[in-house]
Amino acid sequence: MAAISAPSVGDDVPYRPGAAGGYGHFAPLVAPFDPEAVSYNLLTPASPQHWLGTDDVGRDMLSRLIYASRVSLTLGVTVSILTIFIGTLVGCLAGYYGKWVDGFLSGFINVMLSIPMLPLAMVLGAFMDTNLVFLVLILGFITWTGSARLIRAEFLSLREREYVTAARVVGAGDARIIVRHILPNALPVIIVSATLLVATAILTESALSYLGYGIQPPTASWGNMLQNAQRYLRNAPIVAIYPGALISLTVICINFIGDGLRDALDPRMRS
Repeated sequence: MAAISAPSVGDDVPYRPGAAGGYGHFAPLVAPFDPEAVSYNLLTPASPQHWLGTDDVGRDMLSRLIYASRVSLTLGVTVSILTIFIGTLVGCLAGYYGKWVDGFLSGFINVMLSIPMLPLAMVLGAFMDTNLVFLVLILGFITWTGSARLIRAEFLSLREREYVTAARVVGAGDARIIVRHILPNALPVIIVSATLLVATAILTESALSYLGYGIQPPTASWGNMLQNAQRYLRNAPIVAIYPGALISLTVICINFIGDGLRDALDPRMRS
């Protein structure tokens, strides 16, 4: 049976959009090579052909970093959206209604907070297929507690304001008061929490992938690129520096965006 030869980076095969599994449309426009194509150019330094060099099986580092950024950023944004949706729903109900509703939901939040997030994700990842959808669902359903507590505290404060009392006096229902009066004023807290959750999700995915329980090869993520590079820290440390630096820079930029949004949306912070 004849062996099937795959295109390799060393053969200078131009990258065809969709050649690496059909992930979206933007990365193929900027990635110079197929991120999964191997060659005999192992751990080569940066050159005019391979701007960031190659990894241990000859794959172009720049192309893999570009594709890994889509995985990490997509996971971070989707986990943040799912987390904020659950946290806002639980937090606004607990903060607005108080009494037994607050007691029940706060108790449930405390129970969820007692579950260690990273070990739980590792245990589930050991028995299930850890693809992107799985990680989004797992991280989304175990990281909403922090945002729920913040939003609950904000609703407890806002529900006592004069405009909420005035809305009750004119006969506005609970749903209208929550959606039209309290929720818009809680948006600064929600938005800042959402941006911070993007950074947290990226770091968590990187840690899980580094430990072998996150995104699995050959799909590239910054975390599993770090995990693969740890064997070559002495001989070729640069293959670990690239994904590590991107993780750090991305988290720093997201945190700055969160601070800027807080200052822009909260009138108390503008001065």
